[in-house]
Amino acid sequence: MQGGWRIAGAGLRGFRTTIGAALLLAASAAAALAALYPREARRFMAEEDFRRYPGAGVLTCRTEEGVPERAAAAWLIGDRGLVVLNAHNFVDRKLRPTHPIDDCAFSIGEKEYAFDTDSLRFGFARDAKSLNITDDWALVRLRDPVDADITPQPIPDGPALPTGVEKLRVVMVSPAGHSNFRRATSIEECQIHQIDAPTEAGIRRARHDCNDGYGGSGSGIFGDDGRLIAMHSASLDMNSRRDFDMERHFGMALLFEGELLDAIRANLRADAR
Repeated sequence: MQGGWRIAGAGLRGFRTTIGAALLLAASAAAALAALYPREARRFMAEEDFRRYPGAGVLTCRTEEGVPERAAAAWLIGDRGLVVLNAHNFVDRKLRPTHPIDDCAFSIGEKEYAFDTDSLRFGFARDAKSLNITDDWALVRLRDPVDADITPQPIPDGPALPTGVEKLRVVMVSPAGHSNFRRATSIEECQIHQIDAPTEAGIRRARHDCNDGYGGSGSGIFGDDGRLIAMHSASLDMNSRRDFDMERHFGMALLFEGELLDAIRANLRADAR
């Protein structure tokens, strides 16, 4: 009888161990799908969201195995051929090439469009040594314009936002979704908490509390009026789940102003000739 209990006890300990392992795995999976901040307000983008933010597209790139993969958000802006996205899709922080653009395409309206790779322009200077948030942008034209029924995002008109600490309610639109969110797209109401002083290029960094995950690069940050204000670049700590902190835990976006806005306008003028 005692032996029986021992056997049962051993089985129970094994059962408890299995339960414990399962709970750890479940906790790990939950953490992987957790928001960066305690507030989780992300939802799936509905058809009306795509109508409100018509330039929302996705950068897709082939893996080493040749499989197309959603990489980041990208935006069709100003006309049916100009795409704006993050520079870090193609270079690392030391500006070393990482992923060739000819392995990538722009997806919008359920179709893929090839890039004119020779038209790629980065936001960082030729003599730059590293990539900063405020020069983490790139412009590239499509080889052929998107279909006529697709409307590009209007040209940003430069946000009249003061530098400094001031909360601003915004919407972050992530057409490529986030790795820690169960849906293919994400949209969330959140806040900008501070806008830092401008760089020499006249572009400012915004610190925000919008949830993020891998794939969220290039997400558009919009005002209540639907105007495109900024483009998300990165979050300070992608592995931390805690309250927003102005110095230690925040998301970073670059405003559509300065050299970025000048480059968009110049590109559109040149293509119109």
